[in-house]
Amino acid sequence: MMTIIACVDRNWGIGYDGKLLFDIPQDMEHFKKVTAGKTVIMGRRTFDSLRVKPLPDRRNIVLTKNRDFSFEGVEAAHSIDELLKLTADAKSGDVAVIGGSQIYRQLLGYCDTAYITKVYARTHADSFIADFDSLEDWKIHEMSQIMEYSGLRYRFLTYKRIPKSNADSL
Repeated sequence: MMTIIACVDRNWGIGYDGKLLFDIPQDMEHFKKVTAGKTVIMGRRTFDSLRVKPLPDRRNIVLTKNRDFSFEGVEAAHSIDELLKLTADAKSGDVAVIGGSQIYRQLLGYCDTAYITKVYARTHADSFIADFDSLEDWKIHEMSQIMEYSGLRYRFLTYKRIPKSNADSL
């Protein structure tokens, strides 16, 4: 299974005009810690937002429809099936979906853990991730204390997908 990692505002916004909503150093450290040594999956626009270089110390895969996409140090997948073949040998939890909104939406069903940095602020976002608080099969597993940086209050949350019981399938 894959994991998701994202930083969101109160309304589950993740970005505006191709940029992240927040620049919180502790969130960046958390991102590095969670994804170090793992495979990261992103869309082409998210890759472009990295200033056109792969994330170091990680296997970078870009999910894109553009068959001409090529970049040194980056693997391309052009479909979910192709992506699943590329990551088939990875251990559960060693593949992290890092954005953007379309990629999160397409891969949510393949994920069992979500690392969410929840910033208690409203912003002007134009891209969003699923509201894990309203998804019936996702529950908060861990929650940090509220922290603050430059007037922004935030916390780290870990959500886990709740397996369906046998009774649910009858």
